[in-house]
Amino acid sequence: MGRGSGSAELAMAAPPARCPDCPGPEPGGGGGSPAVPHLGIAVDEGDVLPGALRIVRRLRPAWDPATVKTKLFTDGITNKLVACYTDEGMGDALLVRVYGRKTELLVDRETELRNFQVLRAHGCAPDLYCAFQNGLCYQFLPGIALGPDHVRDPHIFRLVAREMARVHAIHANGSLPRPILWQKLHKYLSLVKTELSPKVSNASLPRDVPSPEALEQELAWMEETLSQLGSPVVLCHNDLLCKNIIYDRTRERVRFIDYEYTGYNYQAFDIGNHFNEFAGVKEVDYGLYPSRETQLQWLHSYLQAYKELTQGHPGDSQVSQEELETLYVQVNKFSLASHFLWACWGLIQDKYSTIDFNFLRYAKLRFKQYFKMKPVVTALQLPK
Repeated sequence: MGRGSGSAELAMAAPPARCPDCPGPEPGGGGGSPAVPHLGIAVDEGDVLPGALRIVRRLRPAWDPATVKTKLFTDGITNKLVACYTDEGMGDALLVRVYGRKTELLVDRETELRNFQVLRAHGCAPDLYCAFQNGLCYQFLPGIALGPDHVRDPHIFRLVAREMARVHAIHANGSLPRPILWQKLHKYLSLVKTELSPKVSNASLPRDVPSPEALEQELAWMEETLSQLGSPVVLCHNDLLCKNIIYDRTRERVRFIDYEYTGYNYQAFDIGNHFNEFAGVKEVDYGLYPSRETQLQWLHSYLQAYKELTQGHPGDSQVSQEELETLYVQVNKFSLASHFLWACWGLIQDKYSTIDFNFLRYAKLRFKQYFKMKPVVTALQLPK
């Protein structure tokens, strides 16, 4: 989900020598991604334009400052984002993304940078121009950011399913990476307990926000239950809300943006999280959660592409009914973990974020949907 100035020294961020979340050395090693310039500039989160224009002057010294246009994007609920360009069609645009206040509690920025480079090396991310003290600058991808109507369109959702398969097929160079889900959930829950305890146990909240003890129990139950489902661990985006998908009509493809939460995780989490996002963010409506029929169409496109990419049979990959049903059950069970994660995230953002968004209301909605869906998805059985 998309969050005074320092000295302008230029340093280089090291390229990724290996997949970001993999333990131990990898056979063959070697990253292959060029080093990313690091500018010693801090951009004021409350007034991003002056700092953004300083960065542009460093990266595009030939541009006449008088002709540089800017466009502030307001959809993000983690960071501030501004485009800088001279071409009316924004063909030469740079995006300057300024991290939101205290988001380092939620996001490991070094890992984000490495994941960005890994995805770029595989053609799944835009060019990355530089990192600065509190953000990144990268290529603008032409197209439209999707909304809840688009992700339900079979033509578009097949493109999304295939692009997700492309990301999931990026291999870990022989390592067996661990899923980041449990570590992330434990971290967020411990932040909820340590940073927010007085607020969360406030007398006006108990019916809407479960107690930390109840949340601990739910997390233990999820870890025990979901980790037994046999979902493969793959490189996941982990935050595929509608606005993080850019649809380019001219090229007939979609690209994913914002890699803050990217990392190795359960395949079914990434898909279940995306299905939850059919409901939207600003105006959440879980009546828009995809039907079983829509999910099976989506999952069929995904499995076909994933098998082609990982088993090397282009255009000839058959998907069995059992594979389809298995993934359907895994995805709907893992959608619970997605509700839980973003509910805890919302509580933390409510305390720290300066972005104009009702994070507490959002957290309550996600908890409510978690408890509503728990008995429904618990009843689902993997095919024998």
